[in-house]
Amino acid sequence: GLNYPITLNSSQPSTGSLVTKTQTGNRVVIVGGGIFGCTAALELLSRGWSVTIVNPGGPPHEDASSTDVSKVVRMDYGSDVFYHELGEMAIEGWRRWNRDWPRPLYHEDGFLILSHGQMQPGEYEYENHHVLGQRGYDIPRLNMNLASTDYPAWDFSGYSDGYFNPTGGWVESGAVVEQIAKLCKDSGVQFYSGHMDQLYSEGSRVSGVLTTDGNVIPGNIVVVAAGAWTPTLLPWLTDLLSPTGQPVLHFLPENPDLFRADRFPPWNSDIASSGWYGFPALSDGRVKVAHHGRGVSVHPDSRGKVDVNHEIRAREFLGKSIPALSQAPIVYRRICMYCDAFDGNFLIGHDPNREGLVVASGGSGHGFKFAPLLGEVIADAVEHHPNKWGARFSWREAGALMTEEARYTGQ
Repeated sequence: GLNYPITLNSSQPSTGSLVTKTQTGNRVVIVGGGIFGCTAALELLSRGWSVTIVNPGGPPHEDASSTDVSKVVRMDYGSDVFYHELGEMAIEGWRRWNRDWPRPLYHEDGFLILSHGQMQPGEYEYENHHVLGQRGYDIPRLNMNLASTDYPAWDFSGYSDGYFNPTGGWVESGAVVEQIAKLCKDSGVQFYSGHMDQLYSEGSRVSGVLTTDGNVIPGNIVVVAAGAWTPTLLPWLTDLLSPTGQPVLHFLPENPDLFRADRFPPWNSDIASSGWYGFPALSDGRVKVAHHGRGVSVHPDSRGKVDVNHEIRAREFLGKSIPALSQAPIVYRRICMYCDAFDGNFLIGHDPNREGLVVASGGSGHGFKFAPLLGEVIADAVEHHPNKWGARFSWREAGALMTEEARYTGQ
């Protein structure tokens, strides 16, 4: 084999699920140490693969989509029963990780869905509630006359309908990646700190990765799980995947207690037409308000800053809906990078034109919540095993436009 340097962490084992399977001669190189890459690494290691992750610096990388303080966990996916079921299974996985890990990183504080008008058939909010009912979840619609008592930070004068789903919440996303990366290192996954320059091939088969510092990392399979950087590293995927930037703001209210989870759970407000969603206050009082929309096409290495016009729009929204945040100082700004698949479904499968290459990307702004299931889906794709969920994410040609019903379709 080829010689190459590896940075291996030999810290003491964590109290999570360590992998003890004997490794075989199969070697996989995973490009990207985010939530797709690290969950895949753990699962493949458990199946006997020797695993190397190539990542610029130790996970979590400061610019990766996974690197953030919070991500929503929900099963509310409009009329799409597939994602309802997938979300339900993922929530069971988050509960299991809470039991196994040193401290719980999933906070089941529920999910508040608000609608300016009465929820109507065909609309995201109505279809959420309808499918939940079909699947056995008895969730009453909000009594708008009483809602301000339960959720005092909100001004409900502009809202006519909605519901609160207690099954769901949010995760400490950056801490989750740190925990899974630590499990990878403790279990024997090797980490190479560097950047992929290009795929390395022997004949017609991809057989490794050439790094920008001139090293070849060999593998029987290469999995590119580089998030928003995937279509840059694999430019022939630009019809399937594209990087987009979404603005994130953190506000520091005068009274953070008004925004604690018991009275201010994770929420979205007419998200399919407005894009607004947010989270309860962090321990330091910051309240994150984000936007799940069409986004702006940007290169992940030069994403820019949150536009001042977005801040103006955010304050206008808050002034009408969450007044106590509308004048609060903004203490943090970030452009969160999505890797959008053309149809909103993840892309997980073998490249039909490049033997030995597997792509695991296309999170499209809603992938993190499925972290407990991603590793198995990706590993089954690598090994050509059938997977109930994987069929939806398998290789396909560009066609229909994005389908996720929660995605902003307005201005």
